[in-house]
Amino acid sequence: MHESQPSRKPRRSQAERTEATRKALIGAGRDLFAARGYDDVGAEEIVRAAGLTRGALYHHFPSGKPALLEAIYERMEAESTERVAHVVLDSEMHSPLAAMKAGVAAFLDECAEPGFQQIVLHDAPAVLGWERWREIAAANGLGLIEASLIAAIEAGEIRPLPVKPTAHLLLGALDEAAMLQARSSDPAGRAEVTTVLLALIDSFAVPLPR
Repeated sequence: MHESQPSRKPRRSQAERTEATRKALIGAGRDLFAARGYDDVGAEEIVRAAGLTRGALYHHFPSGKPALLEAIYERMEAESTERVAHVVLDSEMHSPLAAMKAGVAAFLDECAEPGFQQIVLHDAPAVLGWERWREIAAANGLGLIEASLIAAIEAGEIRPLPVKPTAHLLLGALDEAAMLQARSSDPAGRAEVTTVLLALIDSFAVPLPR
């Protein structure tokens, strides 16, 4: 009788190996940057935590740490926007305006998370520059804001304002609120920022008939 041969795992494709390497580098960098900040983490420490070589880092992220930070920031923005969208779009609320307000609370919850504050609100704008930081934020969040505005306008809850400029201004207000929250040690800061953001949204509302 022939002994049964142990089953071999199918070999991964080049694309799968590339994705696994990128995932390992992004995961290691994200954990280290969140814990200590970009400036206090060296490239050698990142590749050691990922179980890879320094050459792998520069192969996938040619500029090293800055390119890795950008990839981490893009992923965190996408994940955060998805969570906020779940609150806004899958809300059981029948009012699009109320759903927008729930989205503001969800967004500020994201900004209160220490790792998010460190990477997204401190390291990313400092390293990538304000323009690139804002471009990535807009690529993720602007569509959700526009969809929310359109839904509220179609429901007759807010005035038919021009959607694109209104969405850009709201995104700017949210970004500034995030920065204020990240840099404030005042426990009342979150409540004050929330009050102002909700007042801003309410200013778009259709006046109730007297």
